[in-house]
Amino acid sequence: MVSRNNAGLSRELIIVEALHIIAGRGLGGLSMRRLGDALEVEAMAIYHHFPRGKEQLFNAIAAYVTTARVVSGLTEGQGPEEEELPAAGIAEEDPDRVENLPWDRRITAWAESYRTRLLTYSGAMSLLMHRAPLTLAEQRTVAMLDAALEEAGLSGDDVARGRDSLLSYCLGSVGHQVRYEGREDSPGEVEALARFLFGLRALLRGLGAS
Repeated sequence: MVSRNNAGLSRELIIVEALHIIAGRGLGGLSMRRLGDALEVEAMAIYHHFPRGKEQLFNAIAAYVTTARVVSGLTEGQGPEEEELPAAGIAEEDPDRVENLPWDRRITAWAESYRTRLLTYSGAMSLLMHRAPLTLAEQRTVAMLDAALEEAGLSGDDVARGRDSLLSYCLGSVGHQVRYEGREDSPGEVEALARFLFGLRALLRGLGAS
């Protein structure tokens, strides 16, 4: 039975429940009505948190999925579009430890965290092909990657090119793994991670030699 008491309903709870539905039914199976039923609230209660409807919810899901927190200073409730920030509760690396690592290890820490989130919410990957919400988390990630690439010796337009290469590699690698999941010849997680890190190291060597 749907409750009209919306106390305790939050953006995080809505996003997480939406991801559960996507995991079980696919992106096409997500509707505001079904989401309201799962949360035991009227569908209109969701619009209180996402007044622009499903498109705004999709942007928030994309931001949540792609946020890999390995840099310090991220504060909830801040950013160019507060409503599109990912929800709280994401495990974060020790910022002092990460910031003191060499440039290639900082990027590796980010890439592994990013890969983990993409795999955890692989059902939403199709959203990421069409959406890149501007958030404070994304800006901090860009700043971290750019600083690391500059430390590696890149400058000018090559910094942005290097960053795009890293983002493209992570998305493409995870997409490739998800595409072949379930096949008899698909690698297990240990081997899949080894292959991801092998390609990442090759990419980082190339960037460091640029």
